[in-house]
Amino acid sequence: MARFDHAVGRYVYVDLDGLTYRMYFEEHGQGIPLLLQHTAGADARQWRHVLEDTGLAEHFRMIAYDLPYHGKSVPPAGKAWWAEEYRLTRDTLMDTVVAFSQALELDRPVYMGSSIGGHLAGDLARYRPEHFRAVIGLEAGLASPGGYLDWWYHPKISNESKASMMMGVMSPIAPEEFRRETAFVYSQGWPQAFKGDIYYYCVDHDLTDEARNIDTSRCEVHILNGEYDYGTPPSAGAALAAEIKGSTFQEMKGLGHFPMSEDPERFLEVIRPVLDGIRTRSG
Repeated sequence: MARFDHAVGRYVYVDLDGLTYRMYFEEHGQGIPLLLQHTAGADARQWRHVLEDTGLAEHFRMIAYDLPYHGKSVPPAGKAWWAEEYRLTRDTLMDTVVAFSQALELDRPVYMGSSIGGHLAGDLARYRPEHFRAVIGLEAGLASPGGYLDWWYHPKISNESKASMMMGVMSPIAPEEFRRETAFVYSQGWPQAFKGDIYYYCVDHDLTDEARNIDTSRCEVHILNGEYDYGTPPSAGAALAAEIKGSTFQEMKGLGHFPMSEDPERFLEVIRPVLDGIRTRSG
């Protein structure tokens, strides 16, 4: 007898800035919508283990999507995208997630993302709070300057090199098969995507003077950073949370920069209580 995952994948058409994007997503569960954002240069496969959690699926409609130019979400038709440099900005990323949510007719979903997705949690809470009931920032911080470098897209720097670098920000105690799987996904992205995404991560995201203006009575904010992530260490997440009145912060022991994929079992133990709290407060 055939065995299948619980998650089911399909495409939705998203209209944004006069263009139509065909975005791929996978989902499992019912209840409160939960959007799951991947890291820079990667895709929704990072969330496959979380999507299969039957306990979360009882209360949350988990939706993991590929941003345009990532994974199965190919570039839009009607634009000479190959003739320009790909550069992900804060406004484009926020607008894409909101437009995707609206295309699926979601009612104030919970948002959760890691790395660029973790930074995005704070930006959404600051600039788009009316669209979300809560945001969860994994590996988040006020700002991450200095990492936007030309050699992230260079003929001498292969995707395999980028994947190898990602091994360094994972937990050394995470299961090797999942660390290798995370790197495997990284080795397959569009070569320009990682550098373009890092523009948002290192340049366009900066809540240093804005985090204090986030209103958690409109949108809950929860920040969690992995013990072994030297890129956005626990101190970075704690500094962000300290600026946001009413937010929560937690150091994720034994986890690194890709908690949902490098050690999903440990991550699920950490995140279930956070999501249960959001669900309880949502009634």
